[in-house]
Amino acid sequence: MTLHVPFDNSYGKLPDRFFTRVAPTPVAEPSLIALNAALAKELGLDAEALRSNEGVAALAGNAVPDGADPLAQVYAGHQFGGWNPQLGDGRAILLGEVIDSKGVRRDLQLKGSGPTPYSRRGDGRAWLGPVLREYVVSEAMHALGIPTTRALAAVATGEPVIRERQLPGAVLTRVASSHIRVGTFQYFAARNDIDAIRKLMDYVIERHYPGIDGPLGMLDALVERQAHLVAQWMGVGFIHGVMNTDNTHVAGETIDYGPCAFMDAYHPGKVFSSIDHMGRYAYGRQPEIAIWNLAQLATALLPVIDEDTNIAVDKATEVVNRFPDLYAAAWLRVFRGKLGLSGEEEADANLIARLLTHMAEAGMDFTNSFRALTDDADGFLSTNPVLAEWAAEWSARLDRDGADPATQKALMRRANPAVIPRNHRVEEMISAAVEGNYAPFFKLNDVLYRPFDLAPDNSDFAAPPRPEQEVRRTFCGT
Repeated sequence: MTLHVPFDNSYGKLPDRFFTRVAPTPVAEPSLIALNAALAKELGLDAEALRSNEGVAALAGNAVPDGADPLAQVYAGHQFGGWNPQLGDGRAILLGEVIDSKGVRRDLQLKGSGPTPYSRRGDGRAWLGPVLREYVVSEAMHALGIPTTRALAAVATGEPVIRERQLPGAVLTRVASSHIRVGTFQYFAARNDIDAIRKLMDYVIERHYPGIDGPLGMLDALVERQAHLVAQWMGVGFIHGVMNTDNTHVAGETIDYGPCAFMDAYHPGKVFSSIDHMGRYAYGRQPEIAIWNLAQLATALLPVIDEDTNIAVDKATEVVNRFPDLYAAAWLRVFRGKLGLSGEEEADANLIARLLTHMAEAGMDFTNSFRALTDDADGFLSTNPVLAEWAAEWSARLDRDGADPATQKALMRRANPAVIPRNHRVEEMISAAVEGNYAPFFKLNDVLYRPFDLAPDNSDFAAPPRPEQEVRRTFCGT
């Protein structure tokens, strides 16, 4: 079966200093682990052709399909607050772009496809664990309705990768609306390359924000998207783990699932990433980090906002300072939905905050607590007497909201997932896959595709970890 990918590439038409053309490095013995057939169809690709030997060779990087324009993008970034003037795709290669069934331009990128000029002494490879983690978590985020990159395929390479020990290698085919980051703008700003900043801005506006006018319009649109994105993260207990500016997408997608995690027991200071020693990217700090990252983008855009730096700073600051109010409104919408509230009252923020405080103090499970309020509020509240006073106020608030109970319950069921990618489930899946057993990977994916509607025979996937199963640290895959 002949593989045909309808490439329609645009990023490679930018000046050469935006990237380096480099082909993927072939692997020893590629074999398909998983293919996202529904996503393939959405992209206009033939799933059966992708499963063929020719298709697997392309997904592994052993063959470059006709029309592809493989390249590694360059960018810079603040990593845990520290400036790095040159980063880039060190283990990823953009194959090219396609126009999907909705007319949206999407990138096809291979992660773990070999070294590039930006590998910084790395091998450019990925081991199986982070490939499967990103596949599972990014697809789960999509099922939750949160903007995210997607996973098209995972391929085993038949080659070992050396990290702390020898591990099986793999390649992920990632799909994104683009792979442009705040750090891409920072790269050119650090070099005072105003022409490149302007070209990149024009490209981003045309691709992601058609109809928006100029740098302030683009910045303003991203401020709004980031506010909504982070509010959605907070609503499902998601912790990105590495909110560096090079991991902040210019169109407001969740990108780069490294040491990400979902909370079990709720606490605003929760940190999982093994490299986040100071808690910079803790759950509760994600909104303030988002505005910090947006400020770095604003700084990079100053030369194209106004020739007078002081005027440019004032204009950019005014735009970035919209974030707190936008985020607060988005957060309230998310959490009102989680409590079945469709209307608005000024005291709602306090009602929500007091529930979260009780949950933190009692170590309640974040996902299961909200789901219990959805499915069996009386039973849940009877076992948590500390919530008695709060529950009376919530009940009164529901009465004032005016909607009938069935409507309120339906709203809560749409806002409160029954199942998330529990960290211990993800780790169990990875451990099994390393031993050649992919059944837990496929089962976990199957359950997470319908996060709001958990079948009774899959109820164990909603259970929090037992003490011996608890995952306290997550790790980057590099």
